[in-house]
Parts: sequence; C-alpha cells; structure tokens
Amino acid sequence: MAIATMGVTVLDCPDPRELAAFYAAVLDWPVIEGGDEEWVELAGPHGRQLAFQKSEGYRAPDWPGTENPQQFHLDLDVPRARLDEAEQEVLRLGARLLEDDQGGTRDWRVYADPAGHPFCLCVR
Repeated sequence: MAIATMGVTVLDCPDPRELAAFYAAVLDWPVIEGGDEEWVELAGPHGRQLAFQKSEGYRAPDWPGTENPQQFHLDLDVPRARLDEAEQEVLRLGARLLEDDQGGTRDWRVYADPAGHPFCLCVR
C-alpha cells in the first residue's frame, strides 16, 4: 500500500501569476480561482495540478551548469508534426531555447520558462 499519493507539483518563482499565465497558455489548463500574489494553481486533466509559489530571492537554474542546478524539469509531450509550431508558440509566450534537437537526431528540445525553469518539448 502506498504511503501517500502524488499531489500538486509546485514551482518556485518571482511572480506566480506571470508564470501561471505562461503554463496556462502552453498546457491550455485554467487558472484555479482564489489564488493570490503568493500562490497560483492550474487545474489539469485527471485531477492534476501545477502550482506556482512566490519565492523571495528566487534564482533561476543555470542549465546545464551545476552552480545553480535545475533540480527538476517538466517534459511536455507534443506530436512530431507540431513540434516546430509548438516551439514558436512557447517562444512567443516568453520561453527561451536552451538546446535544440541537434538537427532532428533527438526527440526533445530544451527551453527555459520565463522564470528560468528548464522544460522540454518532447515528441510523443
């Protein structure tokens, strides 16, 4: 028997509303009403939740460096036929490309969200 079940995944950031808006647009998940300047949540399918918590003195990960490591990252699945389009959309929303797919030899590309957290668009 499990000791616990997985709850919400929380990302520290300097501006929870701004980062929630980025991921709400990327994932097409609605913002759960009732958040504040310290905590904002998104509601995903099957009860999934992604939350954003204000962290004073937040320092973005330095990927792929190790001085300020990423600690974790999100893999977001995209159909192969939509990978280039998805990249343009996340860049328009404020992401930065950190590492491409090496000319199509890999099935993922690495980005930083507006607060600097690494995430990947992965071919589903």
